[in-house]
Parts: sequence; C-alpha cells; structure tokens
Amino acid sequence: METGRIWMDGTLVPWGEARVHVLSHALHYGTGVLEGTRAFDTGAGPAVFRLREHLERLYRSARIVGMRVPYELEELEAATLETVAANGHRACYIRHLVHRGYGELGLAARANPIVVSIATWEWAAPAAGLRLMTSSWRRNDQAAVPTAAKATGPYLNSVLAKAEAVEGGYDEAVLLNAAGQVSECTAANLFVVREGRVSTPQASAGALEGITQDTVEQLAADLGMPVTRRDVMRSDLYGADEVFLCGTAAGVVPVRSIDGRDLAAPGPVTSALAAAYAEAVHGRDSRYRHWLTPVRPHAAAGLLP
Repeated sequence: METGRIWMDGTLVPWGEARVHVLSHALHYGTGVLEGTRAFDTGAGPAVFRLREHLERLYRSARIVGMRVPYELEELEAATLETVAANGHRACYIRHLVHRGYGELGLAARANPIVVSIATWEWAAPAAGLRLMTSSWRRNDQAAVPTAAKATGPYLNSVLAKAEAVEGGYDEAVLLNAAGQVSECTAANLFVVREGRVSTPQASAGALEGITQDTVEQLAADLGMPVTRRDVMRSDLYGADEVFLCGTAAGVVPVRSIDGRDLAAPGPVTSALAAAYAEAVHGRDSRYRHWLTPVRPHAAAGLLP
C-alpha cells in the first residue's frame, strides 16, 4: 500500500507524509465521514465507477454529522481523478475521508479545521463463497447514531462484529438490529433469493443505502428480476435458495453458508447478477457507461502537476 501519493487539502503529498496530529478531534471522538470508491480497468483505460454518487453521499454524510466540506463537489471529483492518475493505477480502491482535525479537543468543538484526503491503492478481490455467522453484536440503533451517514465513529460496531466472525472461523458477520431484523453485513449489503424472488433489507433496519446495492437493483430490473426492499428476518436467510453480498470493495459475492447452513454458491441469480455487474464496471455493457468517469482524459487536461 505504501506507494504513490495521497491528496490532502489540495496537495498531492508522498504517502509517508500524509499525517495528522495525535490530538485530531476525529481520532478521539470519531468525527469523520468516508467513502469507498473503485476505479476499474476498462477498454478505454481506468475509470471510476459511480464517482458522482459516492461524492454526493460523502457530502450528505458530512451534513448529517454537522460538518461542512471545504471544497465544491466538482473539486473533489477532479482531485479523485488526479490522484488515481498520479499513482498510475489501472484499477484501485479509493478512500475519501473528511474529518475534524486538530484544534479544540472538547466534545463540542466546532471551530476545528475540516481535513479532506483522498488515498488510492490496489485492492485484492474477496474470496468467493463466503461463510457467514450471525453476530452477537447488534447493528447501531438509528435513533442513537445516524446510520444514514457513512461516518467513522459508528464503524466500531462493524469492527467488533467482523473480529468476532473471523475469530470464530467465519469470513463475515450478519448484523441484526435491536428488533431482530437483518440489517446488513459489516461493510456490505445483503440480498436474499427465494423461488426466484430477490429482496434486500430496508434502510429502516439500520442498513446503509449502498451505491452497489442500488446498482444491483438496477441490473436485476434490467434482467427481469426486480428487487424488493423489505423486512428480512434471520429465518429468511436460513430458508433462502441463495444469499449474496454486495459492496464497493466486495463487488457481488455469493454466500455458501450462514450459521452452518449450506447454500448454493453461486446460485443462478447470483451468477447472473455478478456477470452483469462485471460487464458494467469494466465498461463492456454500453447501457451503463454513464456510470463510469474516465481517468486519463482528465489527467491529460492538465490536472496533474
């Protein structure tokens, strides 16, 4: 990972020089918002998938937690492309981070500077056929924590659930909300397939409204299998024909077992959606090329120093 440059507040700096103060507010209180975005290799060179939507959600998350991003969205869009190009990636993961920096350290600190950074690195594909367990940790209560914001502090919930799963010999955890409804996994949305019908938990269950989740819904509709957002119970997972996860980092990944109960992995619906997703992100399906923002034309336009 430690190669190339990171964009910090308008400047590309060497990876090892992208530093923050130990008394930064976000380090102590979790006052940050983030986005995970991907650039994919296409026939026309690297392109960022659904960049505009990811940045719009970043700004929306910042508003929810009471921070103002000190750049226009178009500036961060250009900076993202600049960073990918500067690091010479054909494909990569992109981490946008907006956090409250060094200054006052009290809980109510409002005048601290807002720091913005963009880092990129190559990302290995996850293993296919994941083994899931239901976590003993419950998803954050949206009445106590704004689950609609992709914020750093609430991610401790996912960290604990993921650690519990891995230490128990599983690949990933399913999080239930306080009412016992299925919410999502630690960093991915979850889909259930039964008798050809596809469903996914509603945001009201505490699940983040995922951009890849939305992508899968649109792909499924175009394949003639619309998705229903509904309440999903633990028993629905056990009785499913197929279960799969989706997220920016993961893509579309089949699940082969939940709490020791085996599933088809991949089943026909998961296989069809995974194939459609791959065609879309790599620019091979012209219907979805509007989701791709090419990197090279922007670099050639003089964004790079």
